[in-house]
Amino acid sequence: MVGFLIFLVLSIMACVLVLVVPNGWVTHVSSMMGSLAAIALLYSAIASLFFHSWFLNLWRLRGWGQLVLGEPHLSAFFVMVTGLVFLPVSWYSPEYLRRLQHHYNLRYFAVIYHGLTIAIILTFLAQDVVSFLLVWEIMSISSYLAVNFEHLDERHTHAGYIMLGASEAGFLVILGGWLPLIAASHSIDFSAIQAASLHYLAPRLGWVVMLCSFFGFGVKAGLFPSMSWLPRAHPAAPAIFSALLSGVILNLGIYGIIEINGVLWPIHQPSQGLIIIAVGSVTALIGILYATTENHLKRMLAHSSIENMGLIAIALGAAFTFRSAHFPDLAWIAGIAALYQILNHSLYKSLLFLGAGAIDLGAGDLEMDHLGGLGRRMPWTALVMLAGVMAISALPPFNGFISEWLIIQSLLRSVVLKLPIYQVIFALSGVIVALTAGLAATAFIKLYGMVFLGQGRSRESQNAKEVGAGPKGAMGALAILCLILGVTPTYIVRALSRLAAKLGGGGTLRGLVPPFFSPQHVPLALSQAFKPLGAETGRHLLPGPGLVFLYRSPGPSSHVVFASSPSYLAIAMVAFLGLLYLMVKVLKRHRKVVHSEPWQGGVRQMPVDAHYTATGFSNPIVVIFRAILRPYQPVEQEEFLASHFHTAVRRDVRESYVMDRLVFYPASKAVIRISGVLARIHHGKINVYIVYAFVTLLVVVSLSLWVLP
Repeated sequence: MVGFLIFLVLSIMACVLVLVVPNGWVTHVSSMMGSLAAIALLYSAIASLFFHSWFLNLWRLRGWGQLVLGEPHLSAFFVMVTGLVFLPVSWYSPEYLRRLQHHYNLRYFAVIYHGLTIAIILTFLAQDVVSFLLVWEIMSISSYLAVNFEHLDERHTHAGYIMLGASEAGFLVILGGWLPLIAASHSIDFSAIQAASLHYLAPRLGWVVMLCSFFGFGVKAGLFPSMSWLPRAHPAAPAIFSALLSGVILNLGIYGIIEINGVLWPIHQPSQGLIIIAVGSVTALIGILYATTENHLKRMLAHSSIENMGLIAIALGAAFTFRSAHFPDLAWIAGIAALYQILNHSLYKSLLFLGAGAIDLGAGDLEMDHLGGLGRRMPWTALVMLAGVMAISALPPFNGFISEWLIIQSLLRSVVLKLPIYQVIFALSGVIVALTAGLAATAFIKLYGMVFLGQGRSRESQNAKEVGAGPKGAMGALAILCLILGVTPTYIVRALSRLAAKLGGGGTLRGLVPPFFSPQHVPLALSQAFKPLGAETGRHLLPGPGLVFLYRSPGPSSHVVFASSPSYLAIAMVAFLGLLYLMVKVLKRHRKVVHSEPWQGGVRQMPVDAHYTATGFSNPIVVIFRAILRPYQPVEQEEFLASHFHTAVRRDVRESYVMDRLVFYPASKAVIRISGVLARIHHGKINVYIVYAFVTLLVVVSLSLWVLP
């Protein structure tokens, strides 16, 4: 609790200090206080996650229970992830904010920044429904203010309103999930709800809780069908808030789904888990298709966040399905995959959005068609962005590889489920995960190649400059974390083991990380089979159970289903690259290296408009998936020229997001039509209004007589 109180005091002090210090000190004071607050936050989360949780009773609502703040293991995990993002973002902010100081009030920015962080943390720590909903609303309004900070641009204001509207719609759906739980337990306290829901909640109300909580919180997480606000909000928000939006705020939606469906009222029907898998699969596919075809850097990263939220939902759905089907070990592995993916996405997506901010600072443009050649002018940004690109593309030795690998392995274990429909849904989801992994690699090859390689396609990219020490340190720290989480995954799994066991209803660490460093606890045949492959390498140097992932099927005739060791793979990759470097050095020792201009089709200098662009790179994907995406929609607009001329008709196109076209545009048209019909009854005739009231009274009385005995 001490760490949380220190964080709260430091954040409140930051909000006060930025209002009284001179203008030139605002960003530095905000950065320093934010860094200290993040360190306190990490201390609190680590202490609660690995040692003892804490709870703080605030006051009692008579007849409804206690208002409580607390940091159980699930909350501590999400608070830790928030601290890992909040700390480097605070380092990054002073230099980035210089570009805004001539147009906007940075004191206002700092207050929003720290206020938003407080609201996010309190949302994770609220342990009763009233506190949770209250701070959720404060967080939603703070997020709107953050996205709308650059309010002089009308597009940013519009994006902020869309985000706020989506959040409020999700809030109303979330209420539908909380009310049955409160009614069943007669309390607002999470502990009382958890104790009572399994005994007093009817199955039909259980479905209401699951559907409302999943789709309500899914709005905040950017899940299908309500993901269209996300690619609008990211380009509008400053890079600092974009990092928080993808790295932290999306996690709030995932946290709500887990809190209700995994803790308070654990899903106990496999069909409910299958719905989550199906929605996650559609979300991941739509997100990565748009990411592959998008050429604006921040919009592309926003679509990639949608894809990653879909992957997390798939892993959670698999965990809930296996848990309800009474396979706790498999549910545990899927839970580990979900938690690992949450942590990974927060780190590498924050890195990529901070990198996008650095590109915006250095080159002044985020359209990939206008960039190019930044690797020579911004080498540090190019290096750390390469780490982020490899991580999000699930390439070893970075962290994205192991979580996506575990997700696929979890889905492949659907053979243990009895009903064929379950196996089919798992198999289709596995295919979609594999497809999204391939498309993600394509998308981020485009990003890195078109932004950092080749030649600059605009004057701004040709004159780009590297960012300063603060942004460099922030991005470098995140890149190092991505590498550490990629080469030491068995230790991360060990840290998440207890939380995943609660999420999956059972399971042990030995089910995935056999204790090869303690051979007496491993079957002799297994130890002898894997010892020549290096399973015990480092046994006398490293703590823990080992460096190998290995799952064996249960039963007397158990056999190894899958095995992997990203740690040894990383060592092998370093050794191979070192050997390759030495071979090149030896072979070219007696050869003369000649530098010359590259051949450019027989011309002295290739014109800029003849260079290969991001649009050309992604065009094959657009052609293949045009029937699904249909990114542009024709619109006819009439223009009145003059009284003696005919009306001119101009045919134009507008961007059309797939979910807007299929869901929200038809829904909005239906609402407008209904509103138009209802508007006709407002004509000002008092006699007709009396008839309306009389008819309504008759209907109510008739229904009452029919319903009541």
